[in-house]
Order: sequence, then structure tokens, then C-alpha cells
Amino acid sequence: MTTQAPATVFVIDDDADVREAIQGLLKSVGLRSESFGNPQDFLKSKRPGGPSCLVLDVRLPGANGLEFQRELATEGICIPIIFITGHGDIPMTVKAMKSGAIEFLTKPFRDQDLLDAINQALDRDRVNRQQQSELAGLKTRYESLTPREREVMVLVVSGMLNKQVASHLGTSEITVKIQRGHVMRKMQAESLAELVRMAAKLDLSAEKK
Repeated sequence: MTTQAPATVFVIDDDADVREAIQGLLKSVGLRSESFGNPQDFLKSKRPGGPSCLVLDVRLPGANGLEFQRELATEGICIPIIFITGHGDIPMTVKAMKSGAIEFLTKPFRDQDLLDAINQALDRDRVNRQQQSELAGLKTRYESLTPREREVMVLVVSGMLNKQVASHLGTSEITVKIQRGHVMRKMQAESLAELVRMAAKLDLSAEKK
């Protein structure tokens, strides 16, 4: 069993004192962190592979945290964000939260409120990474199926019996039974219900003729 890489909290704030204070807080509870004075330095950095989140100041020189949030989404960088600001307002908060932010904290905020938001963000990223890993494994197993086995899988999970699948494909029921067995083994499915759940995650409904 592989050990997951440690979590990292990234901090982007143009105020060095704020960065230092947040990093000191994180260190006191055993959390690893990296800080940056601007979004560009963050994008240039080599980010570790473990769970992570971003503590991001809304107002930065020459940059806007909300715009950077959109930029990350456009680039396909999926990282939970906690916004911090000294000039928050309700419309800004609503906009940030609708775009997927974990929390929007107005300075000065309580240390515990920040830590709670960070723990929530890291938990969300862990779940997301686990789901992505499981989906990648499913895709690899699905790609190991022959074209005919994929056809059989799509029809079986749609609710067809072996006899109906055989009729649909113009083959014998015994052949379908053998191919269905191959599908179950290659997909590592213990039951039809589990195979149906796998198909739903792979979104195979679009493949049904």
C-alpha cells in the first residue's frame, strides 16, 4: 500500500508579515506550507503531489484573487481555495463561493477559523484525488476489454439478459456468457450491481447504440 504524500498549504499574499504569520500558525499544528508574494510565482513553482489547498489574498498588486481563481480553473488546476481579505464585501464573497471557494475570511480573522477552513479544504482535496485515482484505474481496466467485451458490458449494465444481448449482437448465449465473465474479471467487479456502478462512473450510457 502506497503512502500518500504529505499535505501542503500554499499561501499567496503580498504582505510578507501576513505570509509569515500564517506559515507560523500552520507550522504550530504540523502542517507543511509554501508562500508566495504573487500568483505568478505560485504558477512557476513545482508543486508536490500530495493533497493541497490555497490561502489566497483577494487584492494583490496587479492581480485579483477572483480572476486568478478563474485562471486556475481554465488551466485545469483543481485546488480548493480559501480567500482572505481586508476589504471583503458581500457580492465579492458570494462570487467567490459560487466559483467553488471553501471560505472567505475577512482580516483580522481567528486562527481557528482559518485552520478549520484549511482542514476542510484539504479533506475535500483528498476525496477528489481519491476519486480521480479510482476513475483512472477504472478507465485502465475498461481499456483492457476487447471491443466486443465493451459492447457486452454496455448492454449488460443497461439491464439486458444474456439471451437479449446475444440476440442484439447476433451471437450465441453461451458466447455472451463467456464474454460477460471476461468483463467481470477484467473490471474486477464482484457483482452486476458493482459493474453498473463502474459503468455509471465511466459514463458508458453514451456508448449504448
